[in-house]
Amino acid sequence: MSNMIQAAREQVSALTQAAYEKAAAQGILPAGVEVKATVEIPKDVKNGDYASSFAMAGAKAMHMAPRAIAQAIVDHLDLEGSYFERAEIAGPGFLNFFMGSKWYGDVLSDIEAEGMEYGKSDEGRGKKVMVEFVSANPTGPMHMGNARGGVLGDSLANVLQRAGFDTWKEFYVNDAGNQIHKFAESIHARYMQILLGEEGFPFPENGYHGDDIKELAQGFYEQHGDAFKDADEAQWLEPMSQYGLSVNIPKMKSDLSRYQIEYDEWFFESTLHNSGYVAQTVQMLADNGWTYEKDGALWLNTTELLKKKFLAEGKTQEQVDKLDLKDDVLRRANGFYTYFAADIAYHRNKLEERKFDVAVNIWGADHHGHVARLQAALDGLGLDGSHRLVVVLMQLVNLLQDGKPVRMSKRSGKAIALHDLLDEVSVDAARYFFNSRSSTSPVDFDLDLAVREDSENPVYYVQYAHARICSLVGRLAEEGSCVPAAAAVDAAVFATAEEKALIKNLAQLPEEIHLAVRDYDPSRINRYLLSLAGDFHRFYNACYIRGEAPEVLSARLKLADTVRLVIANCLNLIGVSAPEKM
Repeated sequence: MSNMIQAAREQVSALTQAAYEKAAAQGILPAGVEVKATVEIPKDVKNGDYASSFAMAGAKAMHMAPRAIAQAIVDHLDLEGSYFERAEIAGPGFLNFFMGSKWYGDVLSDIEAEGMEYGKSDEGRGKKVMVEFVSANPTGPMHMGNARGGVLGDSLANVLQRAGFDTWKEFYVNDAGNQIHKFAESIHARYMQILLGEEGFPFPENGYHGDDIKELAQGFYEQHGDAFKDADEAQWLEPMSQYGLSVNIPKMKSDLSRYQIEYDEWFFESTLHNSGYVAQTVQMLADNGWTYEKDGALWLNTTELLKKKFLAEGKTQEQVDKLDLKDDVLRRANGFYTYFAADIAYHRNKLEERKFDVAVNIWGADHHGHVARLQAALDGLGLDGSHRLVVVLMQLVNLLQDGKPVRMSKRSGKAIALHDLLDEVSVDAARYFFNSRSSTSPVDFDLDLAVREDSENPVYYVQYAHARICSLVGRLAEEGSCVPAAAAVDAAVFATAEEKALIKNLAQLPEEIHLAVRDYDPSRINRYLLSLAGDFHRFYNACYIRGEAPEVLSARLKLADTVRLVIANCLNLIGVSAPEKM
């Protein structure tokens, strides 16, 4: 669980504190002063690798000028055996520390020891986290929005696991409710049009119009002929909906599997209804005093739940009173439970029955108004939804070709289907591009760029760096120069700016994983990969390996191979392959 950047920061603090205590013991500085100093990484390496504000932070308490304090610290620093070779005073009293070869060598050693697990931490302390993502209605093909949510959820779960969380990936199948009724109605209408002609039977205005519905109707007709021609809704509703689901759900699984996404569980909404769990959950809300009846329906007092939630989060009563809050129907007058009621039950199942510490949902940005309502409803069940339910909202995807938006699917005439996209670009390109930006930003997916095989294509640029190193390692092995163990490398030979910058970037991965977890933003791994590949290419162009003195060749070869390992590690986190040849 290496974090060499954090280790260096902590060592700066420890060295500075030890120097202060020595100077205080000699009467040069006042004793017993507690100094809360920061340790930062300067933007310009000329100002050192780390800078401590100890002298300035302690000036007031010590009644001394910062530079005088800094001089006393520098005079009493003992850097023997540390990561640092020297320290200097700069500006008003900054203490600038410059790293020596030990730190650079230890970075390579730690990565070698951790291998493909490099960047792992115990930050999550084994907490159980469910990441629910995609969860598309099984009423049509997977589309572009699902594609972005798929790689975002999958990559986030991988990153959380690397940070020590016990992660679970889940797809929630909405196989009940109004959308399934509409789905069956659409299949039935197309079925009847097969029998009577398109003019012979009306298609519902709010039905699903895609060609996939026609294909389902044709398949149903081939199985049953005209057996349902004169059937009433009670007779055809269940068979047609179940037939449609039996075709669509395997297709969804196949599309996602092709997209390198596998779930721990596909959870069916119908199980919540059939088991009485939805009714039980609604009754619990009623027992807790959060429901009322109106116009024959049962309502959730969402307004009061949200007021309680917002006040607890720090909003003032005046701010809350200005909000346009509304209540929600849980059970309609006809006795049917709403989608919101089922959603509350599903999340109760996550947090109470299956005992996940945190539930993370990946939703489209158009669902933003649903977030606080669902959290508040879970609060009403005593499940602390305000803290235990985390929703990552995802902006839209714009598909571009020839610099212009691509609006129509080749098959359905509506949204771009995932399988159509994967016929045009590689899975690697799709996954990389969809995870290339934070969920809060739209993604412009350039089809032309995604298939280019040059440095303009970011996934090609990163994969090429990996393949280039594999080729280098193979050629040198044939010449008798194999990758050495880190312990055999003399890190003192790393003297160029390019070598040092590359090793510093290698050391950055644990921090990037920490920030990706903190912000629920796995796109940080993409940006890190681009940065690392760029630093490698600059190193490779500036620093010869073949033909150099044995100790230089050995050290640089080890550095290159370490980059290969970290690139493969990070590509694996985001579900992209690391080719050895390109």
